[in-house]
Amino acid sequence: MNTPELILYNGAFTQRNDTRPQITAIAMAEGRITAIGGEELTGSAQENTKLVDLNGRRVIPGLNDSHIHVIRAGLNFNMELRWDGVPSLALALHLLKEQARRTPPPQWVRVIGGWTEFQFAERRMPTLDEINAVSPDTPVFVLHLYDRAFVNRAGLRALGYAKETPNPPGGEIQRDKSGNPTGLLIAKPNALILYASLAMGPKLGFEDQVNSSRHFMRELNRLGITSCIDAGGGFQNYPEDYRVVEKLAAQGELTVRIAYNLFTQRPKEEYDDFARWIGMTEPGKGSDVFKMNGAGEMLVFSAADFEDFLEPRPGLQPVLEAELKKVVSLLVENRWPFRLHATYDESISRFLDVFEEVNREIPFHGLRWFFDHAETISDRNLERVRQLKGGIAIQDRMAFQGEYFVDRYGPEAAKLTPPISKMLNMGIPVGAGTDATRVSSYNPWVSLYWLVTGKTVGGLPLYDENNRLDRSTALRLYTEGSSWFSGDEGKKGSIAVGQLADLAVLSADYFSVAEDEIKGIESQLTIMGGRIVHAAGDFSGLAPPLPPASPDWSPAGAYGGAFVKTQSEPGSGAITAALSCDSPLHQHTGTVFGESGRWGTGCTCFAF
Repeated sequence: MNTPELILYNGAFTQRNDTRPQITAIAMAEGRITAIGGEELTGSAQENTKLVDLNGRRVIPGLNDSHIHVIRAGLNFNMELRWDGVPSLALALHLLKEQARRTPPPQWVRVIGGWTEFQFAERRMPTLDEINAVSPDTPVFVLHLYDRAFVNRAGLRALGYAKETPNPPGGEIQRDKSGNPTGLLIAKPNALILYASLAMGPKLGFEDQVNSSRHFMRELNRLGITSCIDAGGGFQNYPEDYRVVEKLAAQGELTVRIAYNLFTQRPKEEYDDFARWIGMTEPGKGSDVFKMNGAGEMLVFSAADFEDFLEPRPGLQPVLEAELKKVVSLLVENRWPFRLHATYDESISRFLDVFEEVNREIPFHGLRWFFDHAETISDRNLERVRQLKGGIAIQDRMAFQGEYFVDRYGPEAAKLTPPISKMLNMGIPVGAGTDATRVSSYNPWVSLYWLVTGKTVGGLPLYDENNRLDRSTALRLYTEGSSWFSGDEGKKGSIAVGQLADLAVLSADYFSVAEDEIKGIESQLTIMGGRIVHAAGDFSGLAPPLPPASPDWSPAGAYGGAFVKTQSEPGSGAITAALSCDSPLHQHTGTVFGESGRWGTGCTCFAF
């Protein structure tokens, strides 16, 4: 056995989905688990071995998000004020006001996804009047899912949207009776107006983007994430927008394993994009920490069945089949794995027609491919996916949009949206994820809560017992299940000898806490490749250094990331943002974030 570099002992280790701790100690060396067992493993420690007593805490394999936009999010994280999990609109608006005060021109205040009005005590969205009141001079852009954006008057001026500005393709600029823009941008029939408007904002410089990416990865580590699959995204160009993450990989500063897919950016030129990239790179190029994974989630724009459950299902263009076949044929011929965004069963039927036709002409022969989302996929199409040996990466978008889906399609339709239990019963590979950061939150514990309880973040029950997962199965989708989607099965996702040493030591026992408390779990010690990448609470002395967030006005530096409501008190190293409540009955200053990202305040008007 290799001399252990790190030994964790006195822990409750979750081994291959068994909720009973079968082992209490593990040893790691050269990035892998080298031994598992009991306290006797401590006897193998050498002079340079680090020993960590876990004090009985639950340990799980590092979490793996099978669909997240981590590269794009990293470039922007330090510019964004996150409302993920914020419990009241009053507090959300107060944070917006304070960040507007801190943000220098020409920068904007951006709230980009991760929230829904149903999480707020007030159960409503902000109004444009409220946003203009808290930020009369600094541009504000608040994205709500992929259906609308709220832009204040200063933001409209920065965008150049005026009375004479025509509606752009793929969107609507809402106007008052005089024809002047109100500040509400509507995604109709798709989200292009939201993507394009957001892309017009100032960007961070290269070194700030490097810092931002490090802070976002540390935020994911705080929540127990050690791996993810990047699904590309709009306005994420290859190779230009990958230089930051490539630099971090070369310097050994990635703290999350990233397998990335390439997402076409040019309508009607998608084939040319992929043909060019096939000459530049290949699937698997890289390492266990950073590698190229294949094509998608956008393959051709004519196949983009944009989801907005406030609107009817979009009709897809007649040219879909020809354009999609041309690209998929190229990918299969060159043995490129691929993924495809697919929300509606009607779209999935047409996509599968193409895949089956290509398979007859150029056999897939086990080539890894999968759908993303598949909320309304039918039994018939599940069987077609199984026959083609495909997989399905599911995300918790319904946890954020379930109320809208029920309003449009009814509670019966929502019970199997998506039909996760059926997928698993049929033996289809399934991986879990979030689709963060512009719709859902990147917090994996919200997703696990949704899988286990079948409820939205607002508490609406969607699923009965037939489509809810037990905790072991839900966790498996976030570990072993997701490993299939990057071709890493057998390499990571379990606590076993020979596996990559990726682990999370939890703040509470996932298997025994009340269901509602699953959302409040964090990692107190996160290990990726045998090295500690995050530490808090009992283990805070082991925390690796991280440079301060830059630039100095960054919301990430002042408030951190996602709100996580825990049972413990904020740490003594709390960051205080001097937030005084506007209520005349509550003139005080409250602590916003604890040392590990917890929030706390004594103000009952914030409706915690």
